[in-house]
Amino acid sequence: MTLRSTLTTLAAATLLALLPHTAQAAEPYPDPRPITGQEIIHDPTVSRLKSGGYVAYSTGGIIGARLSEDGRHWTDAGNAFAEPPAWWYEYNDKADPWAPDLSRRDGRYWLYYSVSSWGSNHSAIGVATSRTGLPGTWTDHGKVFTSETTDTWNAIDPAIIRADGKLWMSFGSYWTGIRMVELNPKTGKAIPGAQVHHLATRPDAPYAVEGPYILKHGRHYYLFASYDACCQGVNSTYKIKVGRSTSVTGPYIDSTGKPMLEGGGDLVLEGHGRYIGTGGESVFRDRGKDVLAYHYYDAEDSGTPKLGLNTLRWTKDGWPVVL
Repeated sequence: MTLRSTLTTLAAATLLALLPHTAQAAEPYPDPRPITGQEIIHDPTVSRLKSGGYVAYSTGGIIGARLSEDGRHWTDAGNAFAEPPAWWYEYNDKADPWAPDLSRRDGRYWLYYSVSSWGSNHSAIGVATSRTGLPGTWTDHGKVFTSETTDTWNAIDPAIIRADGKLWMSFGSYWTGIRMVELNPKTGKAIPGAQVHHLATRPDAPYAVEGPYILKHGRHYYLFASYDACCQGVNSTYKIKVGRSTSVTGPYIDSTGKPMLEGGGDLVLEGHGRYIGTGGESVFRDRGKDVLAYHYYDAEDSGTPKLGLNTLRWTKDGWPVVL
């Protein structure tokens, strides 16, 4: 290789690295990191436990649980609960909870989850606590927030964030998209009469935006959400988009300035190769890095939902890119 061609190659590589992440979107998406053991999961929430090792909770069972010592080899750990709380049957005749969210504050782990039936917004979000975060140690505390068929939102897919000394829960699916409500930090439940903020939707029916997750990086809050069709195996079209705001309650905009309330959102990850319908996402902190957790449908295994993990890199202009 000549000196001129070497310099040209280096210059091109440098230019690519400096491009905003939207310009890099045409590049192939990275595959999830290799994992072994029990890979099957849906709507994962993952945490590195204070006691060491990792836990993941998910849709399926009575909130399905997975454990790992190194974040790579996962084992089936049963369910969060031995028996479903009786109140779940009010919202689902099989007591089948969805899309949990795991967080830690005030010396306890908090597990939020939703109970509903497909296609209905007669739904509820509940909460349980544990000192260890391990399956079988949870104490349920009942309903946090509910929705009815007369509401224009759906109380499912909770995600918790602390901001400016307050506790917030984003939630929502279809029914006009993503919403947010303030919680009482002592009880972990919605403050009675609290305003329901609107964070994201899209102009085209059925307004397929759901599964929010919000984290803070630098001076911005970042709203990740799943767009399009879930739960159809290899026919799923789920993809993950993001917008940001300097206020936790919005407005959230994408890198072009388009509000997420008007259908905006930068594409973070979508299906590619065998990894179909990437979504149901959350983000956890691991060894100083942010890791995106999500499910995908494996086109080489009959569309089985599996755990995807990718580290997030933050560009100089403050946008997340999967590695």
